[in-house]
Amino acid sequence: MRPAVRWRLDLAKAVRAHGYAHVVDVVLAQVEESVHLAELTEEQDTRAVSTLTWPDVPAAVATLEKSRPRWVWVDTGQVYPRLLAAGVRVQRCCDLRLRHAILARSRRVDWHVTDDDARWARMDPPESDQWPSLLDHPNRPTDASLEEVLSEYRRQGRAVHAAREPERIQLLLAAESAGALVAAEMRHTGLPWSAEVHDAKLTEILGPRPLPGARPARLEELVHAVRAELNQPSLNPDSQPELLRALRGAGIDVKGTRQSELSLIRHPVIAPLLAYKKLSRLLTANGWSWLSAWVSAARFHPDYVPSGVVTGRWATRGGGALQLPKQIRSAVVADPGHRLVVADAAQLEPRILAAMSGDQRMSRASCRGDLYQALVDEDVGDTRAHAKVAMLGALYGATSGEGGQLMPRLLRAYPEAIGLVEQAAREGERGGVVTTWLGRSSPAPPLSWHAAQGRASQPDAGAAEQRMARQRARDWGRFTRNFVVQGTAAEWALCWLATLRGLLSRRPPDPRLAASPTRGRAELVYFLHDEVIVHTPADLSDAVSDAVRESARTAGRLMFGRFPVEFALDVTCVDDYGQAE
Repeated sequence: MRPAVRWRLDLAKAVRAHGYAHVVDVVLAQVEESVHLAELTEEQDTRAVSTLTWPDVPAAVATLEKSRPRWVWVDTGQVYPRLLAAGVRVQRCCDLRLRHAILARSRRVDWHVTDDDARWARMDPPESDQWPSLLDHPNRPTDASLEEVLSEYRRQGRAVHAAREPERIQLLLAAESAGALVAAEMRHTGLPWSAEVHDAKLTEILGPRPLPGARPARLEELVHAVRAELNQPSLNPDSQPELLRALRGAGIDVKGTRQSELSLIRHPVIAPLLAYKKLSRLLTANGWSWLSAWVSAARFHPDYVPSGVVTGRWATRGGGALQLPKQIRSAVVADPGHRLVVADAAQLEPRILAAMSGDQRMSRASCRGDLYQALVDEDVGDTRAHAKVAMLGALYGATSGEGGQLMPRLLRAYPEAIGLVEQAAREGERGGVVTTWLGRSSPAPPLSWHAAQGRASQPDAGAAEQRMARQRARDWGRFTRNFVVQGTAAEWALCWLATLRGLLSRRPPDPRLAASPTRGRAELVYFLHDEVIVHTPADLSDAVSDAVRESARTAGRLMFGRFPVEFALDVTCVDDYGQAE
């Protein structure tokens, strides 16, 4: 049997086994407080329609959920929290806005733009000269008539059916919608958080909590040290223009105040200044004000934005859940009788690259555990640190320095893997679009990019314009180089999350903890790109650890079939998050 055919059969079997299979669909459409529920046949014909007001919706959903349907609605982030607040959870859904964002851009789908696209677009279009970054996701209204929801759902179904490699697109859409359910559930459940431990850590690091408008004692000491070294008794180090003037007045030639630039300077003011900036970031991002705003009833409720970044990675609307500093992670404390299972995928993106490219030699290296040490064994670098620099240079487009120097060795060792990212970079430099393994396509370059290339191609173009055009082409090539790998890694993580969620939901609770906030169940409570935390009854921690590993293996099979790449996990079972470092 051909490998491609075998992969499709394995994928179909895995999809059925892990809850992605098509069951009866139920459409939920809302207009103001009036909600229409429509059951659909397998042919997507309407079988039954009910019209309810919101107070009656949770009970109706709970009743229909017993048949394990797939819920079809406009936006999970708007609908599902109301169900969760009423104590109702669903197993699967179809998020039309998330799906629309993928289908409308994917180069594997023939998407025909209509006047309805603006209604279903999940993102505001970027400005013409804006480069891909974290995109703003407005809270668009979920109001849509039953006819509008059905029309969009059927339109998306036709596009998927006609897509190139529809199995991959189907998996991506299912995992994306499942991820939206996970995000809403994690926000509802909350990450266990000890305000007392957090306060104690801040006091230990910064000094006692100051009066409003004042600096903590440790920061005040560092400000005095910086002022003394610069002979500026009234300097405000939080003002960049003022700080730059003071540094230059002391004979320190700097263009900015970033740590990367300041750390290269030899001067007595640098040490206290860098220490001040580090502690000031902690105070601003996760200090006492953050604690008061974001932690209540011993829980931090992060507001995740699934696919908040163009590569498919998640973002947050506030609270900094994706940037919890190590200094305060010990405040994430399991409830009595519970533990935290913390798991992160080791060296995920290089392993994803090996699987995407089909590079057998790199795949064998991934199965040896530490991929970077395997690169040393392959003579890519003389030390693990150098091998890591080489691989990250390949992923992120290093053309100079140590990463650039090691690229020829890496290319000789793994020609298929490095060839894939090099091809993606060349496509980006030409202004082209690249696509992830399952089908998420990158945005086209902004108008300003095309304008720069156009000016450089004119007969009277100067050297400066040509240099700028080449630089912008290289920058876009670095973006597309990383897009295919980071985007595919995000897809793997979604499959991991969705599969783990399914395994945890089928695991029986600990009856001794039925009165606890978790009702004795193991629950996903945190996600960071390639890391998860499960809050679990202590007696279930070993079983949960096994489920975390099993779901990672399943995600690999869903994505890449039987290609022999190992997605290694570091799994620890701890009482607080700080112990997992």
